[in-house]
Amino acid sequence: MEMTFDVKSMDFKRAGEAAAKIKKALQLVGMEIDTVRRAVIVAYEAEMNIVIHARQGTLTAKVHPDRLEIEANDEGPGIPDIDLAFQEGYSTAPEHVREMGFGAGMGLPNIKRFSDELEIESKIDVGTQLKTIIYNQTSGE
Repeated sequence: MEMTFDVKSMDFKRAGEAAAKIKKALQLVGMEIDTVRRAVIVAYEAEMNIVIHARQGTLTAKVHPDRLEIEANDEGPGIPDIDLAFQEGYSTAPEHVREMGFGAGMGLPNIKRFSDELEIESKIDVGTQLKTIIYNQTSGE
């Protein structure tokens, strides 16, 4: 199963919808609770990064029996220093976004924390491509 969602810049009214739909789909196919929990965190953080930082993008979830792949591809300013962006608390979110309670600098650190594998590529003034894998570890294994 594959699901792709368009994500628009600064669309806080719909922010989180893609992550919620991914959660529902994973529950319907019987993914483990811990896998669903981690996937929702990763999907939500990736979705919010597009909303806050990019002009537009897509969030894709590919569901396999043993794993979930989440890909976020955006058109935006890119990330000049990826290592710095992974430091907890580092944020380039605009002040008005922070005043709404978003952009605390935990997006990429949380994505890394709850993913089993993570790849990220970014080009300045082009955009960022993020791919994560979360393995569906069954209980008792």
